[in-house]
Amino acid sequence: MRSRTRICTLGVLLLLVVLAAASVCVGTFPLSVGQILTLLGGGLRDTMEARVFFTLRLPRTGVALLAGLALGTAGGVYQTVFRNPLASPDLTGVAGGASFGAAAAIVWGAGSAVQIMGGAFVCGLLSLAAVLALVQAARADRTATYVLAGILVSALAEAGVMLLKTMADPNGELAAIEYWTMGSLSAITLAKFTAMAPPVLVGLVLVLLFRRQAALLSLGEESARSAGLEPGHWRALLLALTTLMVAAVVSVAGVISFVGLIAPHIAYGLLRRRGGAFLPLCALVAADLMLLADLLARNAGQGAELPLSIFTVLFAAPVLAVLLIRGRGQDDAA
Repeated sequence: MRSRTRICTLGVLLLLVVLAAASVCVGTFPLSVGQILTLLGGGLRDTMEARVFFTLRLPRTGVALLAGLALGTAGGVYQTVFRNPLASPDLTGVAGGASFGAAAAIVWGAGSAVQIMGGAFVCGLLSLAAVLALVQAARADRTATYVLAGILVSALAEAGVMLLKTMADPNGELAAIEYWTMGSLSAITLAKFTAMAPPVLVGLVLVLLFRRQAALLSLGEESARSAGLEPGHWRALLLALTTLMVAAVVSVAGVISFVGLIAPHIAYGLLRRRGGAFLPLCALVAADLMLLADLLARNAGQGAELPLSIFTVLFAAPVLAVLLIRGRGQDDAA
């Protein structure tokens, strides 16, 4: 088992290094490996190559990497804690709430990307607060209650986004909202990367430190209590940390579909278990998917950059098809 874990982790890490290298090299303005090494060594200062690498290509690759790590970890936590293979970062309504915040900032005249980011981040966190408030009001601290509350908050956020679309200027604001909901890294800057990195890294480190508690929650509330855990407190803490990460990602890159859903399934297919290195592998697999999707988004459109969700949906289709066929086979066997 340890050798399988080691081989899978090394393979995913190697692919991550290759994709990250391709991400900084490939684009409308190509950079060679030699030029990048020279830039990292302090050469080629005040050149076009330096501006492209340090202000565009490197921050974009960093955001894709962090976004993948955050979404994959969040998806792994949701599927483990809720014991639901269809759980994803959308479950708590974070993505929907962040979309509403970004759309509201656009329609109400946000003058800068920072204001749009702020609106998305605040509304993403407020969506989690609404979910927790609904759970407390229901006085039923169970997995099903969290799921239903998340669906309710997501539906309300989607209704709010549709309302804002009817108010938006069709010549500018409406297009900006639509593009935001499909996800893109085309407008990433160093400032956005530095704004996104702290909440993602803090949340990521804490979630990985608490992965044992998440695994215990997957055994059921009675088993968790017998191990000395309070399920409600730990579930709320893990949800808060993952929400912090997802809200930071959505506030910068928009809504990116399916990565948090399929990365845990790929990681489970590689490891055949949900303990140990499962969450770290979820993060690495999702980072690979994000880097690959971004490479395709910027190079497959013949001069026009495509939304990320086009490719993440294409990645998800075969994974979900395999899960569907496997589930059908298990049903037939039963």
